[in-house]
Amino acid sequence: MAEQDLAQRLIDALRGVFGTHHARAAHARGVVLEGRFVPTPAARQLCRAAVFAASEVPVVARFSDSTGIPNIPDTDPNANPRGLGVKLRAPDGSQLDVPAHSFNGFPAATAEEFVELLTAIGASGPTAAKPTPLDRFLAKHPAAVAFLTTQKPAPESWATLTYFGVNTLRFVDARGQRTAVRLRLVPGAGEKLLDAAALAKRSATYLSEEIGTRLKSAPVVFALVAQVAGSGDVLDNPSIAWPEDRTLVTLGTVTIDRLAADPAAADKAALFLPADLPDGIEAADPMLAVRSASYRLSHAARQ
Repeated sequence: MAEQDLAQRLIDALRGVFGTHHARAAHARGVVLEGRFVPTPAARQLCRAAVFAASEVPVVARFSDSTGIPNIPDTDPNANPRGLGVKLRAPDGSQLDVPAHSFNGFPAATAEEFVELLTAIGASGPTAAKPTPLDRFLAKHPAAVAFLTTQKPAPESWATLTYFGVNTLRFVDARGQRTAVRLRLVPGAGEKLLDAAALAKRSATYLSEEIGTRLKSAPVVFALVAQVAGSGDVLDNPSIAWPEDRTLVTLGTVTIDRLAADPAAADKAALFLPADLPDGIEAADPMLAVRSASYRLSHAARQ
């Protein structure tokens, strides 16, 4: 019950910042696509989950802009970080949902702290007395400062960003050995960003327009990669990125080759639940359970 209450507080805090829309409370603007995932032998060695045992599994993917504003321009700086969620569906009916964003880290260490940040933002409008609630929060939380001030420039495409699943999972192999990992999606096209002059020439909907055009020429490809925790790495604090010298294991290739047949219906129906994990994968960060609970609440509100 406490988890559900915290999830509702999170949804309320998001709406306090972005307004109440008949849309997602976060990453409201987006597009749903489909494709396939082909795992590597390394994935099967590291994890016994059925999504890695099959030769190929179907994928539902969703690219998105940040905020809970459904019509935020793609050119708005507040549209960062961009999002990519992928759902891998195994033949046995199990699935792995990986919601990720284009910043390696999270602005808060816990779900409770994230609610505090959002509440502070909502209470710190232009008429708020100084120091504002946000000023006071940021003075004590350097990770939130980094998140709010060091986002990447706008991308050339949703397909030209690396996306990070910032919460830690434990992979369990066939012998029962556990390995702590964080997932990321690395673009086959490479990471390509826009400078201010190039961005000024783009339309408010350039990302959704571009991805449709890109798919007419070739599929969009990402490598699904596991970053393996090193000694001393914190597992339950997504605001702390692990060092880049940690081992990276390529788990497979996500190939996105088409838009959903009915984009509006697919976007309304799409639901990613990162804590609903298959056998062979466990949550190592309690934030995952709150995220799943809040996504369910947001999904129900837009139906």
